[in-house]
Amino acid sequence: MSKEREPRIISKLFGTDGVRGVANDALTPELAFAIGRAGATVLGHSSDRHRPVIVGRDTRLSGTMLEAAIVAGITSVGRDTVSLGVVPTPAVACVTVREGAAAGVMISASHNPIADNGIKFFGPDGFKLSDAIEDEIESLVGSDALPRPTGTGVGVARLAQNLAKHYYEELYAGAADLTGLEIVVDAAFGAAYAIAPYALRKLGATVYELHAENDGSRINVASGATDMRALQAKVKELAASGHDRVIGVAFDGDADRALFVDETGERTSGDHIMFALGREAHARGELRGDAIVGTVMSNIGLERALSRYDIRLLRAPVGDRYVLEQMRAGGYVLGGEQSGHIIDLRRNTTGDGAMTAVALLSLLARDGKRLRDEVAEVVDAPQILVNVRTADTAVLERPEIVAAVAAAEADLAGTGRLLIRPSGTEPLIRVMTEGDDRAQIEGIARDLAARIEAAAAP
Repeated sequence: MSKEREPRIISKLFGTDGVRGVANDALTPELAFAIGRAGATVLGHSSDRHRPVIVGRDTRLSGTMLEAAIVAGITSVGRDTVSLGVVPTPAVACVTVREGAAAGVMISASHNPIADNGIKFFGPDGFKLSDAIEDEIESLVGSDALPRPTGTGVGVARLAQNLAKHYYEELYAGAADLTGLEIVVDAAFGAAYAIAPYALRKLGATVYELHAENDGSRINVASGATDMRALQAKVKELAASGHDRVIGVAFDGDADRALFVDETGERTSGDHIMFALGREAHARGELRGDAIVGTVMSNIGLERALSRYDIRLLRAPVGDRYVLEQMRAGGYVLGGEQSGHIIDLRRNTTGDGAMTAVALLSLLARDGKRLRDEVAEVVDAPQILVNVRTADTAVLERPEIVAAVAAAEADLAGTGRLLIRPSGTEPLIRVMTEGDDRAQIEGIARDLAARIEAAAAP
């Protein structure tokens, strides 16, 4: 059995991707102010006080409220801020590095519902913070020991003056001429609403916009990477009317990930994207270690396709922070998740939806291939996921469960995979089976889930 390591214990504030909660309820302006004070203090230890903190946000209605609070917190400890306004999360990471800033802060809850919001920090190197630094920040939230300067010691909040140019420059660097490609962009009413269509047009593509408005009252609603039905319908409509090279790309609310719809209106996953980009990088001699870092949920079809090119698929626990952790530890440059959260360290320090779009579309432009043909070698094996609602993770160590798992693994030997893992965010144990025989893997998944549920019953 492929058994994922225990996920990080979610602390009082910081989860697997920053601080999140319902804005003005769990995530209040008072809390954002306190987080700003603590974060600026910790991240400012090793930099001159006049190196600012870069702040960005997505389109959520609560974004300006929380931005005002966190900027007040940061400046109250003597650190300057520069606000970018509505930008993708990866733009904050990029500008932080290019401007030599002390840190970056993104206010977003990514693909979460409208009412939610979040606070995510980047260090001066553009990478998300380590667990240790997040724990240090958390320990100081609400502390009376933090600085409280007056007079000329107070930080100053400024608005950015065309700093988004840094991100555009990164997007254009190494990009191909996209003339001849027709792209339907679904921006999910989120952070990519202006930047993505503009950048793709600048590179020569014909762009059709869907949900590309600054409307935080509809962010992620029936749109974007979490609901691609409208995008698929638009691609099919255009294809039916004679547009033979039309492709769809969908972003989530903060545009740190992207998913695609091929010329026939079919969805492609992050596994397909990693295959295409990984194969190109390997051919160019740029794929360090001849390996890509996926997750335990990456389909065996990706692994099989990569093996034909002598590329290894390494598996990290679910979550982009774990993918990045393994990439940095092993010196790998490409990794990601099925959700379209692709990390390419040749281009940025974090998941970057717009960069992924430019990279994949540039590949298609250079090869002259259709997206459908580019990823055809990735043939997904059926994958079944069954959730068991219980917080009793110790049930997995019971002898009868261990024996049942061993028997299931023996049945799947050489033909599929079994993964059992506790959820990092909910009281669930997830049972995933994968293999070429759908009836077999469905039976195994449901049998194991029933056994775990019975063993965990009070």
